[in-house]
Amino acid sequence: MNATQPYPQIILASRNQKKIAEIADQLNPFDISVVSVSEFPDVADVVEDGTTFGENAAKKAREVAQQTGQWAIGEDSGLMVDALDGAPGIFSARYSGESATDERNNEKLIAELDGLPATKRSAQYVCHVALSNPVGEIRLSIEATCRGRISEEPHGKNGFGYDPYFTIPELHKTFGELNPAVKRHISHRARAFERFIPQLIRLIQSKFSAS
Repeated sequence: MNATQPYPQIILASRNQKKIAEIADQLNPFDISVVSVSEFPDVADVVEDGTTFGENAAKKAREVAQQTGQWAIGEDSGLMVDALDGAPGIFSARYSGESATDERNNEKLIAELDGLPATKRSAQYVCHVALSNPVGEIRLSIEATCRGRISEEPHGKNGFGYDPYFTIPELHKTFGELNPAVKRHISHRARAFERFIPQLIRLIQSKFSAS
C-alpha cells in the first residue's frame, strides 16, 4: 500500500451509538475509518434471526456490504448467565420484549436471579465480529469472551446494557464503574477487536497494496 493511499472506509452494521463509539475507539489508532450504517438511510434493518452470535454478526456484515457495495463489519454481542443456561444470550438486547430498554432488560435479569448467592451468579459477555467484502463474502470471523459475575445492585453509570451489573471479581468493579480506557482493554469487545484488527490490517494491506 502506498503511504498516501488510505485504508478503505468500512461500514459498521450497527445503529447503537454507544457501541459504535467503542468500536471506533478501537480502530481509530490504526487510521481505519468506520461509519455507522445509519449514514445510509436506504439500507434496510437486518433481521437478526441467527441462532448464534457468529451467525448474526455474519448476516449483519454480509447484508450491509451487499446493499452498499462497501466493506462492512458486523458485530453481535450479549450476556450469557450460567444459572440461566446461557440466557439472555443472542436475545440480550430484546430480553424483556420487542420494546425492550436497558432498564427493563436489567430488571428482568435481576428478578430471575433473585435469591442466588454470588457464587451462582457467574456469567460472561460474548462478542463476535465478522468482516464482509463488498460482494458479501465473509473474510474474517472472530469471537472473544469476558468472564464475570452479576451483582445484585447496579454500580456505576458508564457503559450500557448490562454493564452496571456485570462485575469483574478481580477488580471488584462493574463495567459501569470502570474507566472507559480500562474497559477498552479488558472487555469482550476489546478482546475480540484485539484479535480482529491485526488480521483486518493484513487483509486490507494485501488487498489494496500497490502492485
